[in-house]
Amino acid sequence: MELAAKLDRLRGLLADLPSALVAFSGGVDSSFLLRLAHDVLGERCLALTTVSPTMPAEDLAAAKELAARLGVAHLLVDANELDIPGYAENPVNRCYFCKDHLFSVCVTVAERRGFAAVLDGANLDDLGDHRPGLQAAAERGIRHVLVEAELGKADIRAASRALGLPTWDRPASPCLSSRFPYGTRITLERLERVAAAERFLRARGFPELRVRFHDQVARLEVPVADMPRLLEPAMREAIVHELKRLGFTYVALDLQGFRSGSLNEPLRS
Repeated sequence: MELAAKLDRLRGLLADLPSALVAFSGGVDSSFLLRLAHDVLGERCLALTTVSPTMPAEDLAAAKELAARLGVAHLLVDANELDIPGYAENPVNRCYFCKDHLFSVCVTVAERRGFAAVLDGANLDDLGDHRPGLQAAAERGIRHVLVEAELGKADIRAASRALGLPTWDRPASPCLSSRFPYGTRITLERLERVAAAERFLRARGFPELRVRFHDQVARLEVPVADMPRLLEPAMREAIVHELKRLGFTYVALDLQGFRSGSLNEPLRS
């Protein structure tokens, strides 16, 4: 199906809704969905963002800025996933606990305010990876209208660019808990350490990266093309110094390079 046809289908799905609440993270997918939902539904659309220690501060700021730019009503709800029983132990289905909590909040708000449906930004590409959150969405009756319209990530980026959305080329930014291997306990201090390390690297011109937490070891993932610049003596020394200051004993570079979901690789093998 051509992109134009997919977008027409998406608009039709949205137009069939009396109103909708969008679970809005500020990422590529939910930003695109929010823009289309607001275009179609106007004031019958509400964005909801949960604020938690697992969300980088920069992502929250970007979400607030975009919602204001679009003129969408935007509700912020405090939510600390670390308080959810079982979450901090970081089981293989950790994402289920997070999404179940998020969607519970969304459904409660939607029912209280009279919104007919809760939508999220899941797209076709999300169906091919380890995504326990999709189970939580199914249990809560969340609509994946991007999936229903057969939109994948490349479609969403192309359409976002055409719409002038600043998120069209934004690197994926999953929650900070995704930096911890399953079974590694997640704490506020560890989340803050990872967030600070990634913020330091982004400030030095590495927009696409992950700092994976392996107890004393920080394993850096950057695109292979960025490795020579990272390994320049002054840059390398600055990164090592800062990450050791943050509490890591060792700083390692993953020679496979950046890839989303690398901590799911043991599950696939």
